Amino acid sequence: MTSTSAPPGLARFNALEEQAALAVLREACACTAWAGRLAAAHPYTTADDLYAASDAALAELTAADLQEAMAGHPPIGRPRPGDPASAREQRGMAAASEELREEMLELNLAYQEKFGHVFLICATGRTGEQMRDALRERIGNAPEREREIVRTELGRINRIRLARLLDGGGA
Repeated sequence: MTSTSAPPGLARFNALEEQAALAVLREACACTAWAGRLAAAHPYTTADDLYAASDAALAELTAADLQEAMAGHPPIGRPRPGDPASAREQRGMAAASEELREEMLELNLAYQEKFGHVFLICATGRTGEQMRDALRERIGNAPEREREIVRTELGRINRIRLARLLDGGGA
């Protein structure tokens, strides 16, 4: 026998009033437009429906929306104090050497100067060296190419954070 009820985490999310859902979603992604689309469309039947809605909302984000989303992410190697999500996601930098940390700071600054925003990468499961190598590679991209990579990376981050939300671990 299969159950037609939503998993407990999804049921908790679905039970939220729209404004409360919006607040929870803004913890997952700082973009008002993305969170607004997802909150307005809830309740969701399955987690996959929520993820699909996230992907669809992400595809519609403007350049300004992407800027807003990226502003909610600290630079790699400098998670926000007291922010367990950024510390957890950037765990690969926790044991990085001082030399790697300094190099990441320099690369982050050069990237931000070139593109006007923080280097965004789905850092979950990556080592400090892998993040550095990705940054070295991506700093040579044209702005249009980099914007599409950022959109893809943001989608990965959002899915991970939504899954944590549904698992009861918060965004």
